[in-house]
Amino acid sequence: MSSDLHSENKTLRRRLTAVLANARHNEERMRRFHEQELRLLSANGLVDLLRHVLVGHRQVFGLESVTLTLVDPEYEVQRLLADLGCSDGFPELRFLDSASALAGFFGSAQLPKLGSYRSEQHAALFHLGPPPASVAVLPLLRQRRLIGSLNLGSREEGRFIPGSATDFLERLGAVVAIGLENAINHERLKHIGLTDALTGVHNRRYFDRRLVEEVERVQRTHQPLACLFLDVDHFKKVNDTYGHQVGDRVLQEVAARIKAQLRLSDALGRYGGEEFSALLVQTDSAQALDVAERIRAAIAAEPFRLGGDHNLTVTLSVGMALLTPEDCCGALSACAERLVAQADEAVYRAKQGGRNRVERGG
Repeated sequence: MSSDLHSENKTLRRRLTAVLANARHNEERMRRFHEQELRLLSANGLVDLLRHVLVGHRQVFGLESVTLTLVDPEYEVQRLLADLGCSDGFPELRFLDSASALAGFFGSAQLPKLGSYRSEQHAALFHLGPPPASVAVLPLLRQRRLIGSLNLGSREEGRFIPGSATDFLERLGAVVAIGLENAINHERLKHIGLTDALTGVHNRRYFDRRLVEEVERVQRTHQPLACLFLDVDHFKKVNDTYGHQVGDRVLQEVAARIKAQLRLSDALGRYGGEEFSALLVQTDSAQALDVAERIRAAIAAEPFRLGGDHNLTVTLSVGMALLTPEDCCGALSACAERLVAQADEAVYRAKQGGRNRVERGG
């Protein structure tokens, strides 16, 4: 009898030890989650938040794969990242033009999907590195609207089992969605303060800030940077002849045509009055001159419609300057000022040379 009691006590102690170990494990997991939650909710901007989501989750929860899918039909988030100089900084991040594919994946319940990796279901979500063994795909919802998914992958086959830890994962998805919404709204507000109200492109303040960032990128990556100055020819005559309302419409159309010739990673700003400026990242002299010529042609080729039978032919004078890694030595501000001065001098020569032309400075 005593032997049976001793055996039963040993069994109970083992069970108690297992229960305590599991409780400690859960407590530690919740502690790590709470710390990560605070990081997400206090992130310093969109880039910082994405680092916490894509890098922090992998480290904190011991995962081999963390990717993020965002619905961005108007390319707003992609433009915000480009403006922040981070358009290609997160290979784990992918964008969708609509939420239809994700909505079909989650179904009407819109709950986390856990289970073994299936190529036909998960390949588009886990696009980096070797496929994981088990996955958890979390819907990101705001006001019942699907804005994306957080995709967690582990090489452990049993790490994510259907029906397990769904409350924890639902909360994680909700926190990430709130963090994303807050960060994007924050960047929107900053964007408004750096945008020209008339044309919708960036203003001088933004251009000056971005210029220094791009000069620093030249030093870091050893890739050239081109700067364009674009000045509307005879703009005072347009205002004097047709009035300032027409002049405003001309500037709006000029800005739109210039922007259509630039990449998402480039930066366009209204430098002042009828002058615009653009930064073409990782662009050599031949490429920059080709872009400048395409912009010039896009403005001159199609008359600006004023209403009725009235059309107005508008042209641009363009100055281009290039900053190479060899030229980019010394203080960032000095390099930036030199680049701008060379582009400004080039657009002046284009004006003096007859307008509606491209000149290179430096």
